[in-house]
Amino acid sequence: MKLRALPLQIALAIALTASGVTISPTAYAAAPLVKTQAPGFYRMMLGTFEVTALSDGTVDLPAEAILHSDAHDIPKQLKAQHLKSAVETSINAYLINTGDRLVLIDTGTGALMGATLGKLDTNLRAAGYRPEQVDDILLTHAHPDHVGGLMAEGRMVFPNASIHIEEAEANYWMSQDRMQNAPEMERSFFEGAIAMLTPYAKAGKLKTFSPGATLLPGIRAVASHGHTIGHSVYSIESTGERLMLIGDMIHVGPVQLHDPKVTIAFDADAKAARATRLMFFGDAARKNLLIGASHLSFPGLGRLSKQGSSFRWTPVEFTTQLK
Repeated sequence: MKLRALPLQIALAIALTASGVTISPTAYAAAPLVKTQAPGFYRMMLGTFEVTALSDGTVDLPAEAILHSDAHDIPKQLKAQHLKSAVETSINAYLINTGDRLVLIDTGTGALMGATLGKLDTNLRAAGYRPEQVDDILLTHAHPDHVGGLMAEGRMVFPNASIHIEEAEANYWMSQDRMQNAPEMERSFFEGAIAMLTPYAKAGKLKTFSPGATLLPGIRAVASHGHTIGHSVYSIESTGERLMLIGDMIHVGPVQLHDPKVTIAFDADAKAARATRLMFFGDAARKNLLIGASHLSFPGLGRLSKQGSSFRWTPVEFTTQLK
């Protein structure tokens, strides 16, 4: 007679009874709550390139106050998606291992924007890399949540890296004259950019480029001006697979995916930012391009599809099968 395998629960009960072990119904709730998240990195392959999304943390954005829209009731829109007006917003960076070079796109906030952020260094190390291994850093633009991780306590965090940024962007934010004449709220952006970029410039490590430049094999800059004067998207391509790292083309997904015409207070040229987003999003949806966005929920990787005048975001599936 063929014996059937016992269900796990029954087998376990029989084994415990035979050994004289009894199971206590007592619950032990005295252990303290941990209240920390797992290390913030997510890894996938793009052709032969390894892509690692890195979390710098999250920050609450007062969406109702900083989004610009005459056509929508933003608080109502957020409530319908179970969100408050202070939308917890990811700050993401991306590490590309080409096999020959280690390339970081943006560096997070460092110490510039509060205790809930500045986690990139920790998560880079958790992902198995060290800052001194990074060969190149490509900046989408020079706002503090993208350049703030370059310096820490007066030292260059990435001592062996060359910093790449569009020439117009570097010239704008590193101008002392513009900083002196800027509105008070914007002045801190200049101060942060100058403090983060100047040490690398003095070390001969700041490299500027023209729009559309090919920076490294498989990595090309694409002009996407509007959010800032020299905002850049980076096209990453390996063996026919393509990833577009779009920086700050979108901030509050629940609102701006529904209506991509909605702009944000941080846009230097709202009209240009809107036009750029509509063009890039339409192209990405038609071509089914993989996108990495700095401020969509971590890891910020996914694809867009067109739905009337709106867009639908489909995030990547979690995988442990990296081939």
